[in-house]
Amino acid sequence: MRKILVVGAGQSGLQIALGLQSQGYEVTLMSNRTADEIRTGRVMSTQCMFHTALQHERDLKLNFWESQAPKIEGLGVSVAAPGSWAEGPAARAIDWLGSLDGYAQSIDQRVKMAGWMETFAQRGGQLVIHGAAVGDLDYFSRTYDLVLVAAGKGELVQMFARDPERSPYSEPQRALAVSYVHGLGPRPEHPDTEGVRCNLVPGVGELFVMPCLTTSGRADILFWEGIPGGPLDVFNGVKDPAEHLSLTLELMERYVPWEYARATKVELTDAGGTLAGRYAPTVRNPVGRLPGGGLVLGVADVVVANDPITGQGSNSASKCAAAYLSSIVERGDRPFDEEWMRATFDRYWATAQHVTKWTNTMLAPPPEHILNLIGAAGELQPVADRFANGFNDPADFENFFYDPEKTQAYLVEVSGAGAA
Repeated sequence: MRKILVVGAGQSGLQIALGLQSQGYEVTLMSNRTADEIRTGRVMSTQCMFHTALQHERDLKLNFWESQAPKIEGLGVSVAAPGSWAEGPAARAIDWLGSLDGYAQSIDQRVKMAGWMETFAQRGGQLVIHGAAVGDLDYFSRTYDLVLVAAGKGELVQMFARDPERSPYSEPQRALAVSYVHGLGPRPEHPDTEGVRCNLVPGVGELFVMPCLTTSGRADILFWEGIPGGPLDVFNGVKDPAEHLSLTLELMERYVPWEYARATKVELTDAGGTLAGRYAPTVRNPVGRLPGGGLVLGVADVVVANDPITGQGSNSASKCAAAYLSSIVERGDRPFDEEWMRATFDRYWATAQHVTKWTNTMLAPPPEHILNLIGAAGELQPVADRFANGFNDPADFENFFYDPEKTQAYLVEVSGAGAA
């Protein structure tokens, strides 16, 4: 029986640990917090998982909350008319809703990670509550067949060198501010459709709104992404949750009044329902070398950390876990050497590279052909639907999004099909 250590109990670390456990591996999971501390702590993310990532959970029978969580069937895009907020509340220039082929879901990571961690322990897994340092891993690398580092923050990440060729940004591109709320009303245009709403305010930032399941039941997430130094970059140092929500709503009233109109009665889900911060999107070398010569393999956002503007964090973590799980099982009794580690990461990068390219594109001011595409989706439902489903499979953006000629050819084709 092969012994594997997983450091970090997020989406990817727990998915791998539970998957290996079900295959008969001897798995140790290290977390710096207990399940109760996670459940009663602060929100950790704005996870919205699309069909492929959800299916990886179903395959491992880990979809414990699927029947309780809202089923997100659409993804909408609204664009504020540039400069329309100068004299008063902004006006919408573009507004549409695309249909997802398979529904998405958002489950507060406090609910999921705490539940999965308890399941891992109940199934006989060894759970160690301890923050791991590089020195600890030096020792563990000699006692385990494989050490996976899935803790995306702290000193362990520094073991994995930044890959400058794959990391165009060295500074954070957005200031992030999250509020989990109860009491949000439906969008009046589509009152019966649960949807993720992407509101783009040119030159200012973005507001994302998504239904979720949290510790107190159904809720919604309000998530601002502000261009650093701009009018949305005001959450730094705000410690009071009520002040955080008040700022969020104030900015909504000015820049996305159509979303503010349904948020006038909202209240925070709990005292831990806010989050703010920023980080530079970074791709890192997947293999970490320990002082004693041992090697560890980085997982998910340890090695590929994208900005959340495209909502891919938990999706990528699930896809990384699925890829790594297959590589570990296929390896059998052979050593988990550096060559295997790099090949395992490359298997994940085949998917992740599309996420990174798309995310980095969305962080930059949009070129004219992308604005045309997003505008056309308001008139052509197939375009709206295809864009929405790109959140599940970002590889498809290669076919119609980046290249102006491909975009134009696609729009001509869809327009012609509509006319026919």
